[in-house]
Amino acid sequence: MDIGKFNALTVLQKQAAGVYLDGGSFGKLFLSAHVVPDDIAVGDVVDVFVYRAGDDELVATTQKPLAQVGDIAWLKVVSVNAGGTFLDWGLPKDLLVPLSEQSHELELGHFYLVKVLFDPEKGIAATTFIDDYVNYEAFYLKEGQAVSLLIADTTDLGVKAIVNNTYWGLLYKNEIFQTLKKGQKIEGYIKHIREDDRRIDLSLYPVGYAKVEGITDKILTKLKRADNFLPLSDKSSPDVIYAHFGVSKKVFKQAIGALYKQRLIIIEEQGIRLVVAD
Repeated sequence: MDIGKFNALTVLQKQAAGVYLDGGSFGKLFLSAHVVPDDIAVGDVVDVFVYRAGDDELVATTQKPLAQVGDIAWLKVVSVNAGGTFLDWGLPKDLLVPLSEQSHELELGHFYLVKVLFDPEKGIAATTFIDDYVNYEAFYLKEGQAVSLLIADTTDLGVKAIVNNTYWGLLYKNEIFQTLKKGQKIEGYIKHIREDDRRIDLSLYPVGYAKVEGITDKILTKLKRADNFLPLSDKSSPDVIYAHFGVSKKVFKQAIGALYKQRLIIIEEQGIRLVVAD
């Protein structure tokens, strides 16, 4: 069983007040009846998050925290005292950032990027020393691969993002067609891994022809819903195209070109029209 993460645990006993789960070497964990189905039975498996309560007792809950051990998250400071700073991570017991794990002073009410850690002796805590855990050199990733991104800081070149909680990557500002906020979680793609330093260039859209394929179905669906005609073409503004499909004008032009070659649409001066079979 992993403390600070979700675990699939087996029901050992059922009582009116709740159920006892098999925590292996950690013993039995109690789960209150108000968070489990009435028809749950001994032998069933329940997905629960396990953490230590204030009295150091292990607690199982079906409540989903904002981050698990190993995650990097954008969390809010809810209290500060001599022992450290506490963050709201979506559970009754707030998440501690010890003074030794603060790269700078953390202010009440502000949000910060932190890494959630687990120490068998000290328990679950967070650190702001993100660079100690996020690498610039990427391994075990492939170009075109879909990845999870956590938006971080802006630079002169664009927006830095943390890839799969493990690597730094960069979204170039001339390829961003939507508003991104620090702490936002979003899906992205590995656009390129540089040969010289293994750094990652990112994209918010599928790389290569896959991004065109990803939008063609949307275009056809919208055409059908709009009586087979959309007042959009390769002459439309990038903002209007993005408002409709969430992609750049270049991708849209490639997509309608592909549909035209397949004889699925007609490109007219005022827009595009769906080819309807007789």
